[in-house]
Amino acid sequence: MKRVDLIKVEHVLGVGDICRSMQPNITEDCLLYDDGVIIGFFIKDMLKYSTKISQLANIADNELRSKNVPKTQMNRTSGEQGTTEKIPQFSTIIGAVPPRPHMKRPYASFCSVHSVPSAKVFIKAMYLLCSEAEELIKKIAPDIYNAQCQLIEENCPKKWRFGKLFTSSISNYNIAAAYHKDNANIKGCVNVIITKRLNAVGGYLSVPDYNAVFDSCDNSMLVYPAWRNLHGVTPIVPTFEAGYRNSLIFYPLKAFKGIE
Repeated sequence: MKRVDLIKVEHVLGVGDICRSMQPNITEDCLLYDDGVIIGFFIKDMLKYSTKISQLANIADNELRSKNVPKTQMNRTSGEQGTTEKIPQFSTIIGAVPPRPHMKRPYASFCSVHSVPSAKVFIKAMYLLCSEAEELIKKIAPDIYNAQCQLIEENCPKKWRFGKLFTSSISNYNIAAAYHKDNANIKGCVNVIITKRLNAVGGYLSVPDYNAVFDSCDNSMLVYPAWRNLHGVTPIVPTFEAGYRNSLIFYPLKAFKGIE
């Protein structure tokens, strides 16, 4: 796996700005470094590393797109006319949910999807997928794995963990995103983004701090510290009827420290 040294560049983008269509410039398996320190990696096709992780991603993707899994319907626009406005968009969160006093829920809990019987296959597939992704991190970037194990141990009781390294998961179907930072995440930790797609273009992760645009080809996996840099997702455009791009994401929230 080759090494890519990410170099900081100047830009004028900020939180909330539109992430416009652009082509990826990081398209091959690589380790990602910033100032000599490994911060993540990109895998173009997980099948090269593990048959099991690819099979689990397929199961999770199929279940999410079925009627078995509750979904929150979304209506995000990319800001580019005719791109994401007319395609179905939805998301599903599983795992731990932080306290939200402003919503009259001053306690941590697990997402309500866990109580839906028809979603059990999806939840099991996602949990096993998370475990397999963690094993790949351990194999490819042990420094990242060991650091995250320690950070999770310090910041999140076992009760609120999803796998060993994360607290929660979100699956985003056909959802582009304006530029933002994942400020609710545990600093120093990484996210995992696994992509499933068919007959669609776009949906690439743009990180303007490095002028980096990551490919999101089918069966790809990106390990990246989403708290660290401004990032956004480019518009998703189906090329045939029922085309889609789905991202299966695992992330560690900092809100559970001290909550037993």
